[in-house]
Amino acid sequence: SIAGIQCMKLLGYSKGYGYKMGQTFTGDSDHAWNAVYLDGRWHLLDSTWGSGAVDDSFTKFTFRYNEFYFLTHPALFINNHFPDNSNWQLLKPTLTLKDFENNMLHNSNFYTLGLLTAQPETAVIQTVNGKASVSVDCRSATLFTFKLKGTDEHGLMTLKKHGMKLDIYPQKTGSHKLQIFAKPSKASEDVYNCVLEYVVECKSVDKTMRFPKDLHQPVGPSWFTERQGFLRPSHPDPIIHTNDGRCSVTFTLGKDISVLASLHSDNSSLTEDMRRRHIMQIHRGNQIEFKIHLPHAGNFVLKIYAKKKSDPGNYDYIFNYLITCLNTEAKWPAFPQSYSKWAEDYEILEPLSGLLPANRNVQFKLKMHGIAKVLVQAENTYPLTQSRGYWEGTCNTSGCREVFVMVHENANHSFYSHVLKYEVETQ
Repeated sequence: SIAGIQCMKLLGYSKGYGYKMGQTFTGDSDHAWNAVYLDGRWHLLDSTWGSGAVDDSFTKFTFRYNEFYFLTHPALFINNHFPDNSNWQLLKPTLTLKDFENNMLHNSNFYTLGLLTAQPETAVIQTVNGKASVSVDCRSATLFTFKLKGTDEHGLMTLKKHGMKLDIYPQKTGSHKLQIFAKPSKASEDVYNCVLEYVVECKSVDKTMRFPKDLHQPVGPSWFTERQGFLRPSHPDPIIHTNDGRCSVTFTLGKDISVLASLHSDNSSLTEDMRRRHIMQIHRGNQIEFKIHLPHAGNFVLKIYAKKKSDPGNYDYIFNYLITCLNTEAKWPAFPQSYSKWAEDYEILEPLSGLLPANRNVQFKLKMHGIAKVLVQAENTYPLTQSRGYWEGTCNTSGCREVFVMVHENANHSFYSHVLKYEVETQ
């Protein structure tokens, strides 16, 4: 008014602090905002919401300027402001109060982060056979997380090039609050902002979709894992189903990285060492393969870590898969233990099992290069012979508990280095 700008005070309902998803509005209006006349037309603004926010207990106000609520487009403003006089929606056609109540609440962060649309468009979602799905579309690479009743345990979130998809499986019936958070992939700090809220009404629970606690969101490969150097995944989906408890995952490595993988499950007493020994890693040029033999049926998490080869430091967690096996007969021993002299491009063709049968002749076939001699040491010592890049031979397991594969790195050396260790079954 002081600046000579024509200004109206508008009253109506708002979806602000204290608003509960899916609630109805009755009685007197609960909020006020303004319309200003500029350049020949009316614009909407909310200087209260634009100046900051109160905490959940309404005790503290934090000043934080939010550009979004000044001269907001009417189609976005109606998302959380419903004027008593429908003319002040500045929309044609106007929305009914019922539409306003049912509509999805998009946070101002939803728009400021450049997100485009979200499905479903209703605030309340009903599960179908224990499952509900949400998807978000966006223009640029965005990272997402979610919370269902405060945790991210009962869902499967996958990142897409232009958004994300989330399937959730609440493990209790009733109403659950679902929040979706996002941040730009370029953001340096690890701060995700809430962009969407839903209420999930769950009628029945799908007990088979109980995910291991170690499952990390998002699940599966994505544009993000490509950036980390994992290209052309053999399994683009987040879940790998195996019937016999075995599977193999391959990638092309687009960077000079060292890779590690480990296996996790809720009902497994796997030690740190065994978590790795149920996975065999094979490098062929810039291709990497993880051969996985599950110790038993159930749901497992395959976690993949990497670091630059030039970095002396620790491995960083990159991403994970969910591996499921329903076949209760499936039960595989670990792969043999490998030592530091086992090079990353060496390969075991047989025996793959780290547990050898007792009193048997066992066939060995190993792919190794740049070494002079290979011995298998059991009760006796058995040399392997080389042909076409493979070292082959047999060894008898009677009278011993362990079998070692040893190599002479060069013909002038007198000492052998251990590269593999097998256990022998007890009688």
